[in-house]
Amino acid sequence: MSASRSSGTTDALGPEEGPEGRPEPPEPPEAQVDGPAAIPGSELLAALLDGMDAALCAFDAGGTVTHWNREAERILGWSAAEAVGKPGFAGWAVRRADAGEVQGRLMAVMGGPGRQVHEFALLRKDGGRVLVRTQSAGVRGADGKPAGVYCAFSEVHAQIDLERAIALSEALFEDASWGVVLVDVDLRPTVVNTHAARALGGGRTALLGRPLGELIVQGVEDLEGALQHVLAAGDPPAPVELWVTLRTAEGSRRRCWRSGFMRLASPLAEEPVPLGVGWLFQDITEAKLAAQDADRARFRSNQLHRASRSAAECEDPMEAATTSLDYALAGFADHALIDLVAGERLVRAAATPSDAPGPCLPVVGGGIPLRYAPGHPALQAVDRTGSVRATAGAGEAGEWATGRQWPADSVHALCAVLRSRGRTLGVVTFLRSAHRAAFERPDAVYAESVADRVAASVDLYAALRAADPGNPGPSGV
Repeated sequence: MSASRSSGTTDALGPEEGPEGRPEPPEPPEAQVDGPAAIPGSELLAALLDGMDAALCAFDAGGTVTHWNREAERILGWSAAEAVGKPGFAGWAVRRADAGEVQGRLMAVMGGPGRQVHEFALLRKDGGRVLVRTQSAGVRGADGKPAGVYCAFSEVHAQIDLERAIALSEALFEDASWGVVLVDVDLRPTVVNTHAARALGGGRTALLGRPLGELIVQGVEDLEGALQHVLAAGDPPAPVELWVTLRTAEGSRRRCWRSGFMRLASPLAEEPVPLGVGWLFQDITEAKLAAQDADRARFRSNQLHRASRSAAECEDPMEAATTSLDYALAGFADHALIDLVAGERLVRAAATPSDAPGPCLPVVGGGIPLRYAPGHPALQAVDRTGSVRATAGAGEAGEWATGRQWPADSVHALCAVLRSRGRTLGVVTFLRSAHRAAFERPDAVYAESVADRVAASVDLYAALRAADPGNPGPSGV
């Protein structure tokens, strides 16, 4: 325990003597008041001083050290018994050459208001020097007159570390270029910085205390699972990428966030007590989409190359056309159809199985015109000499596909016209089921590349038939 320089007072009367020196009778038991015994003031003061995180010493009006707590002993090495009672810092805690200046600056605050901050080089007991930052203020007695000075000090590097931590915290929650959210143990935001509020589509205060499920339509389970894992097991070894769909005033937005998580524990508790999770994230949606597009383009280019090599080995041109479609279907569509122009109608020449995955094969016994209704996507592709995309409406998938003479599980369609030597030869149709997304413009560009190769093979097939009318070809078209 730290020592406090205080002098006891002795009453004129002994503790058990009456006014005439006779022992006073003890108070009757029934008159005694039950309750906790009062802690003596000096012991309570000593306990409070020793429990402080900052080093503290005090001087009386003459500059003599009157208080010295345990943190001061830790920093400088001088015990309370050695420090209390010394006349200032000269010769033991400060070099004698600097003692006058240090003591004068410390004691100057005794007669003025407020606190003063100084930095001094103090001496440790082992002879080393340590730079400290002090805050000193005057102490007044009961009569209002200056009675001394108290001085709290800490090592400068520790103070700078604290100030840096505070500055970093303020910067993160104000100007950071990535999202920062503090989540409590109930997985509700308690602090949200400006960037995170903008990313989540709300104001900084409006988001506080709301369940994450109110902000995130899809992907909230993955986010909450990551937060729960951090609370239970600690920080993950590396950032994770989370895809989420946000609910905004403009509609749903799908975003990818690279997220890092840190479990927050109270520094004041003996055992780590989780206060929540610090969640830092950065929106990498554009980069991820660009990477996905690059991977997709690379894969499709490789598929076109493989298809060209395989088609070149096919003796039958129609087999070359169906081979090109087989390579194109990988990761692109579930079904493919080839319809060729026959007068004013289209005739089915080749197709993939309608009930199960399989290769595209020529239609045996074909040649019967298809009864496509006006406005059919394949007919529109022929009329426009370009690609046409179509998607079934909600709740009409089966009827929509059957009415267009497509496999019943088809929900999305892309029709690309077959053109060769300035002539329209037919249409190739790609179909997707409900588990795939609708066709987009990049898909149409890829389909057109495939259609160019298919059209070249179909044109050769037609030219060979015209040269040998007696050979109907493998498809019978």
